[in-house]
Amino acid sequence: MGFLTEGHRCPGGVWSRLSKALLTVAMGGGIGIFFVYAIEDRPVAALVLAGAALGAVLAMAIRNAVGVR
Repeated sequence: MGFLTEGHRCPGGVWSRLSKALLTVAMGGGIGIFFVYAIEDRPVAALVLAGAALGAVLAMAIRNAVGVR
């Protein structure tokens, strides 16, 4: 292991990473639910749950593809 450079930034702690991941999943789930209600007037609970799950998975995939900072 060498010396740290001037541009070194320590990664966030466990709680910081956990809160960012939970916020991403919650926002993705909310967007998924919004799209389900935009398409269907009175959706069944299973469709709302599936939309939330799909939104959460897509949000995490986009977050991982872009790169966590």
